[in-house]
Amino acid sequence: MEEKNKEKPKAVALLSGGLDSTLAVKLMKEQNIDVKAIAIKTPFCDFDCGHGCGFKVKEVAEKLDVELKTFYLGDEYLEMLKNPKHGYGSGMNPCIDCREMMFNVAKDYMQEIDAKFIITGEVLEQRPMSQNPRALKIIEQESGLEGKVLRPLSAKHLKETEAEKTGLVKREQLLNIKGRTRKNQIELAKNLGITDYPNAAGGCLLTDPQFARKAKDLFKHIEKPTLNDTELLKVGRHFRMNNKSKLIVGRNKEENDVISSLALPDGLLLEVKDYTGPVALLYGNYDENVIQLASSIVHRYSDAPNDEECVVITNNNNNLKEIFASLITDEQLNSYRI
Repeated sequence: MEEKNKEKPKAVALLSGGLDSTLAVKLMKEQNIDVKAIAIKTPFCDFDCGHGCGFKVKEVAEKLDVELKTFYLGDEYLEMLKNPKHGYGSGMNPCIDCREMMFNVAKDYMQEIDAKFIITGEVLEQRPMSQNPRALKIIEQESGLEGKVLRPLSAKHLKETEAEKTGLVKREQLLNIKGRTRKNQIELAKNLGITDYPNAAGGCLLTDPQFARKAKDLFKHIEKPTLNDTELLKVGRHFRMNNKSKLIVGRNKEENDVISSLALPDGLLLEVKDYTGPVALLYGNYDENVIQLASSIVHRYSDAPNDEECVVITNNNNNLKEIFASLITDEQLNSYRI
C-alpha cells in the first residue's frame, strides 16, 4: 500500500478552508492525486482570526486527510500593498498582485516536494478582479506557472493544463462551473458528503469599504507601516488627530485588551477614571493640545456625565498622569473620524 501511494501524482493545493477549495481538493483525491495543501495568511486575510472569512483551515485539512503547511506573507505583503502593479479592486484590495504572491509561494513548495501541478478552488467569473480569464492568465504568466494551475471546478471553461494533457488528471471528470452563484457547489458538496462548510464570505478585510478607508489613511500618513500598525486597523474607532498622530478608541472589553497589548513604548494609553469606558491609544507625534483633544474623545465614549468634566488617566510606559477633559461635540468628533 505504501508503495502504491508513492506512485500517485503529487499536487499542491491552495486551501482556504472554504467550500470551493475544499471541493477542489476532494475532486483531486477522487482522481488518486496525492494532495499536499498549503494555507497562506496575510496581514488582512487570516482565515482563523474571525475578522475575515473565519474558515478553520486546519480542521478542514484534517477532514480531507491532507497534509497542511501554513505560510505567512508579512512585511513583503505590506510593501506590495503600497503600490500594487495591477492596482486595487473596489476597496484597497490588490487581488491580482496578492494571488501572484500566493502562487509564487505555491510554486516554491511544489518544486521543493517535487509536485507536478497546483490546484485551486477558483471559479471563473466568481470574483470580478482576479477570476476573469485575463486575470487568470496574467497571474499564471507572471508567476511562471503557465499550464501548471488546475482549477477543477471551472476546468472545462479553461485551456487544458499539463496535468490533463499528460493524463495525470481526467478532464472528463472535471467541472464547468462559472459565475457567482453557489448552487452547483452546494449540490456537489451534498453529493460528496460535505456538510460542514462556511457561508460565502470575502475573507479579505481590504474589500470592506470601512476597513479600506482606514488602510488608505494609514498608508497615506506612514511611509512604512508595520505589522503592528495593521493589527491596530482591525480594532476600535479610528480618528486622525493631525498628519502625524492618530487615536484608536476601543468599542468593548475585547478591543480594549487588544489595544492595550499593541501599545508600543511611544504610544499613550488613555482611560476615564471612576467610570466605565474605553481604552484608547494615541500614537505618532502629539503634543499637549492633541492629548487634551484625545481625552475629550475618550470622555465622549465613556459613561461619565455629559455635562461635567471627567478625569482621564494617561499612561505612557506606566508613567501615569491625570487630566481634566470636557465632552467633545458630535460635529467636532466627526471631523476627526476616519
